[in-house]
Amino acid sequence: MAKRKFRRIVLKLSGEALAGEQGFGINPDVVEEFAKEIAALAKSTDLEIAIVVGGGNLWRGLAGSNQGMDRATADYMGMLATVMNSLEQAGVDTRVQTAIEMQEIAEPYIRRRAIRHLEKKRIVIFGAGLGKPYFSTDTTAALRAAEIEADAILMAKKFADGVYDSDPKTNPNAVKFDELTYNEIITKELKVMDATSTTLCKDNNIPIIVFSMDIPGNITKAAKGEEIGTIVRGE
Repeated sequence: MAKRKFRRIVLKLSGEALAGEQGFGINPDVVEEFAKEIAALAKSTDLEIAIVVGGGNLWRGLAGSNQGMDRATADYMGMLATVMNSLEQAGVDTRVQTAIEMQEIAEPYIRRRAIRHLEKKRIVIFGAGLGKPYFSTDTTAALRAAEIEADAILMAKKFADGVYDSDPKTNPNAVKFDELTYNEIITKELKVMDATSTTLCKDNNIPIIVFSMDIPGNITKAAKGEEIGTIVRGE
């Protein structure tokens, strides 16, 4: 089968994966390895790369709301966690843009400026979510992908090499899907993205490629359009 050809992508990195085996915080060695692979990809191709990083390794808004903190405050702290993960690495030109203004450390998110950075082959890192509570970083990835007219969202997951009909960690007979539609994701309630994010991708016809980030080289394979993981698209 012919490789998919992408010009511009949004790479959604799981925050938990950046914690490594410790399961919490940021493991510098893990971050460095991801940064090296992304930098090598940027230097060796004409691909335009934007990145959204989750903050679940530092704080989960919903978890905070279950510990006596109101949901909005918890979500704002979660957005700040994504900024902490938005680090410029590995010697490539990058720009960090945040939905919450933080002039000392990042640019404010401006769509046309983000696109211009990408056209100049700078890696753009979107931090602070959408700047509003109740929206996940998956929704950030979906909305930013639509705004910058990305060809695909690459969902790099920890402990998952694609989408299954049930949890493969607890069900040895779980079946992996090679391809799914947006509607199947929603109706089967499969854990790829939340419903808001999936609907955004469906409405804007943005393919979602779900693959494991535990295997070195997988980000490069997915970005170069190789058959990997599970692809979610229209009918």
